Amino acid sequence: MPKTTATRPGSPLLRRATAAATAAATAAGVAALAAVAVGAPGVAHAAPVAAATPATDFSDCPALPDGVDPARWKCEVHTAAPRLTMGKVTVTLAPITMTHAEGPLPDGGNGQVWGAMHGAPTAVPGVRGLAIRPEYGGRSDFYTGEFSLRFRLLGPLLKKGCTVGAGEPVDFRLKRSGPSTWVSQDPPVIEFSAYDDTFSAPAAEHCGPLTGALNRRLGLPAAEGNLMSYDASYTFRTYDRLTARP
Repeated sequence: MPKTTATRPGSPLLRRATAAATAAATAAGVAALAAVAVGAPGVAHAAPVAAATPATDFSDCPALPDGVDPARWKCEVHTAAPRLTMGKVTVTLAPITMTHAEGPLPDGGNGQVWGAMHGAPTAVPGVRGLAIRPEYGGRSDFYTGEFSLRFRLLGPLLKKGCTVGAGEPVDFRLKRSGPSTWVSQDPPVIEFSAYDDTFSAPAAEHCGPLTGALNRRLGLPAAEGNLMSYDASYTFRTYDRLTARP
C-alpha cells in the first residue's frame, strides 16, 4: 500500500497553499464588486436634463367609479423628470409618466383612480454596470402630492428582485416650489415644480450575495439627506371628451 503524507501545521507547503487560496478568494470578491464599485468617493452627479414634455397618450386612463358624472371627471397624464438624491448617489431619472383620474364622488367627496406608470432604467453615475428604474409603490394622492415608489436596481451580478423599498415603498410628500404655470390652454398644459427633502431611503433588498456591498456603496439605508426635485408637466381631458374605450 502506498504511503500518504500529511502536511504539518505551519509547514511552508501549507502556508503557500493558504496564501494562494486567500488570493484567489480576494480576486473573486474584487471582480464581483467591480460591477457595483463607485468610481470615486462622495456623491455621483448626473448631467441635468431639460424639463419633461407632457405626454398626450390617454390610453392608460382608468375606468370611472359607478355613479359619477364623466363631464366632471378628468383623466390627467403627467410627465416628470425627477432628480433624486438617495444615500450617496444623485441621479436625474429618465422621464416618468403617470396617469390617473380624479373628480367628485356622488357623496360630494374627492375621488381618484390610479391608472398606470411608465419609466425607463437610468444608469447610476459613477457606479459601473448599475441602473435604477422607479416603479409605482401602490399608494398615491394627487390632491396632496403624496405617492410612493420602489426603485428597481439592475445589474449583471444582481438578482432580478433587487429593489430599494421592496418591503415598504419609499413615501414622498411633495411640496410645491412655486405656483403652477399654464403653458397652453388648448390643449391644456400646466407646468409645476415640487420637492421632498424629508423622506427616508431604505436599504436595497433581494440583491443576492452583493446586497451588503451594494448598500455600503450607495449609502443605504439613509434616514436623512435625501432629496426628490420634481419638475413636471401635465395635461388632462374630461371623460366625456375621451375617445370611446373598448
